[in-house]
Amino acid sequence: MTTDFATAVDPFRRELLAHCYRMLGSLHDAEDLVQETYLRAWKAYGNFEGRSSVRTWLYRIATNACLTALDGRTRRPLPFGLGTQGSTQQDDLTQDHEIPWLEPFPTDPAAIVGERESTRLAFVAALQHLPPRQRAVLILRDVLRLSAAETADELDMTVAAVNSALQRAHAQLTDLTEDQVTEPADAKDLLDRWVKAFEAKDIPAIIGMFAEDVVWEMPPFPQFYVGPEMVAWHLTNQCPSVPHGARMIVTQANGQPAFGLYLREQDGVFRPFNLQVLEAGNNRITRVSSFFDLSLFPKFGLPSHA
Repeated sequence: MTTDFATAVDPFRRELLAHCYRMLGSLHDAEDLVQETYLRAWKAYGNFEGRSSVRTWLYRIATNACLTALDGRTRRPLPFGLGTQGSTQQDDLTQDHEIPWLEPFPTDPAAIVGERESTRLAFVAALQHLPPRQRAVLILRDVLRLSAAETADELDMTVAAVNSALQRAHAQLTDLTEDQVTEPADAKDLLDRWVKAFEAKDIPAIIGMFAEDVVWEMPPFPQFYVGPEMVAWHLTNQCPSVPHGARMIVTQANGQPAFGLYLREQDGVFRPFNLQVLEAGNNRITRVSSFFDLSLFPKFGLPSHA
């Protein structure tokens, strides 16, 4: 049965990881829940009667495992989503490790468009505002395109309850949809200029690429900065990089451009500092989310030094 089981379920591992990430907002937790899903599936495989597809069966196991894991947990926010005002020059920069921050998700540029769009940071952050069961309904219906009847079967709900939950979820997310983030018309030129400016710590060049309402956030720091002037102040006064003392390695997170940022230390070696995830529209950078969890670097295929 081992070979049959592996042949049947292995093709779905990647999409199940993305599914659990949407539900949980955490790459690390999603990896654990996929493992749990496969363990549960292995134990139950002998009783699988094929009344649904293997894919549907695995999603049912994964979704219910995620709902169990979410029981009693608080949502995973980004700093901008905390509902506080943007930071000023008078605010101290402090870390808060008590908040379970939203984490980025590694995406392959060759991934299907649906996965890239449905793992956007803004979309996953918005999902965190929904109660877990509403979140599951919205993902199953709008992302995975299951019918109301299939979703009801997955979640042991009635079709009427599914439709009601989806309506409430749409109402709560009406001001934030997946297509808010658009790729710049010439992404390569913008990103090449970003790397050059950031490695040189050329503040005027950096802020020249920003939208007027740009947001700069840095979990686990709850402070965030809004507008080019405040971001320029932060980079000038609080960012420890020096001109030509940084290196950027390109990757991709949540279907968006991302970079591993490395700073040169006293021994001359460039070591990981943070992972930047960018949002852009109309050839302007609208948001930079810098994640200081260095355990993410190997998850994104980034080296231990540059």
